[in-house]
Amino acid sequence: MTAPGFSLVSTPRIMSVVLLALLPGLGVSAYFLGPGVLVNVLTATATVLLLEAFILRIRGMNMASVFDGSAVLTAFILALALPPDLPFWMTALGSGFAIVFGKHLYGGLGQNPFNPAMVGYAVLIISFPLAMSTWPSMVDGITAATPLDTMKFRGTKTVEDIWVIENGFTNLGGVGWQWINLAYLAGGALLLLLNVIRWQAPLAMLLTLTVLSAVFYDSGSAQSLGSPMFHLLSGGTMLVAFFVITDPVTSPDSDLSLLIFGIGIALITFTIRSIGAYPDGFAFAVLLMNATAPLIDHMRLRIA
Repeated sequence: MTAPGFSLVSTPRIMSVVLLALLPGLGVSAYFLGPGVLVNVLTATATVLLLEAFILRIRGMNMASVFDGSAVLTAFILALALPPDLPFWMTALGSGFAIVFGKHLYGGLGQNPFNPAMVGYAVLIISFPLAMSTWPSMVDGITAATPLDTMKFRGTKTVEDIWVIENGFTNLGGVGWQWINLAYLAGGALLLLLNVIRWQAPLAMLLTLTVLSAVFYDSGSAQSLGSPMFHLLSGGTMLVAFFVITDPVTSPDSDLSLLIFGIGIALITFTIRSIGAYPDGFAFAVLLMNATAPLIDHMRLRIA
């Protein structure tokens, strides 16, 4: 139920509320990861606004939609998923792909089958894997690696060896990362409270990820894939759960379809995190499930 006195009646207002909900995560990320987070956001925002205006102009469309907030939201989500030390031209390149190939290639807002921010991210991670896997050190944490990297590529060491003894971690998702994810969780809770997003996909994704990681944790041996809290509070888990897969354009329509959608994203993500070539697999999981969204809706209607 929407909060009393608050009406979400237009795209610009909805986008503004979602951007507001991203601010806690932005602030916490900048605190732990440095000013590069803000540089990414500014670079991505400037790029998408310029490209949005240019494309609308050559298509002869209303230029007022440049300021509807959709392009800026894409820029924020993409920028917050990128390493803060990423060269600015890579950020601009990914943002360009997001707007041109993720959004306008299919006709623009409301017609794109794939999440534009994840299109930009996928292009960058495939094209520049080393740059995309290099992160600055946290306040007292890992240098040039995320907790997911550390866990995935630890070799024959146990979780305690790599997590507690070598890195001195006592935090659930690695120094700083748990707070970043909790900040996005807080922003997501606001969106749920205001009825801006639906709860089915985030709940299904987070519960499935919890169950899978609990089954394969085995108390921290060398083969352990990480505890449930580690998977929930590391990487882009909460950002994706509340700000990416809840996009109504690129997700299914019905409650049941959204539950299936969220489960599918968690399954693919956990598989990539466990045996894939990349530490975090959310972008690929989202894009693959975006492609299946129409089929999921169709199958639900057939079953019904």
